Amino acid sequence: MARQPRLVVPGIAMPIVQRGVDHQDCFSEETDRVVYLSLLRELCADESCAMHAYCLMTNHVHLLLTPSTEQGPSALMRKVGQRYVPYFNRRYGRTGTPWEGRFTSCVVESTRYVLACHRYIECNPVRAGMVAHARAYRWSSYAGNAGLAHDPLLAPHVDYLALGLDAGAACIAYRGLLDHALESSLIKAMREATQGGYPLVGEALETRLAKQARHTLAPGKPGPPRKRTDLDASGSLPFDGDPVLTPN
Repeated sequence: MARQPRLVVPGIAMPIVQRGVDHQDCFSEETDRVVYLSLLRELCADESCAMHAYCLMTNHVHLLLTPSTEQGPSALMRKVGQRYVPYFNRRYGRTGTPWEGRFTSCVVESTRYVLACHRYIECNPVRAGMVAHARAYRWSSYAGNAGLAHDPLLAPHVDYLALGLDAGAACIAYRGLLDHALESSLIKAMREATQGGYPLVGEALETRLAKQARHTLAPGKPGPPRKRTDLDASGSLPFDGDPVLTPN
């Protein structure tokens, strides 16, 4: 089955996941992560992508960014790879790409899901059992978003800024958010959306995307597809052209 086009909406946040091939490490030493973050800082500016959150795990990368153009995210990830992969291969005497195919992504618009993506990304090392709290993991955006250090890579999302009357208050409120575990339903929804490219958005944008009819907006129902020869109660063929909508 052909994969659907990647869903990108300029001005709307996107969580991105890129994994190492066969679950192998794409970062072996601290220097590797320093190089990768340096490339992100440079190329986010070049491709007009605003970075809100990130986490560099051992064998995969989580990002949350907002692109200004439809081409921005793909161009960013391609150019980072074009410079990181040769560096990584030279350093460790290997060949081929360390990445497993193309990156996965979706779009998130509602405040609930934007902030959930922040928390999901920065708490990834906690869920993996690597640290007890997000503040203890050096290679994520937690310190910057929590106001504990300046991070030149970050550009605060409007929903993050709305947590407080000023930047300092937003940082304090954000730290409080990460002291609480994400609901399992939110984790499940974000994983399914990112893996399948489905949007987690408000009703207005959802309606707009449905009218464009370029993407499947939600996972299909399990089971075999309906046969086109099955007639409905009126004796007509059922119409399967309406896109499936994601519930709010």
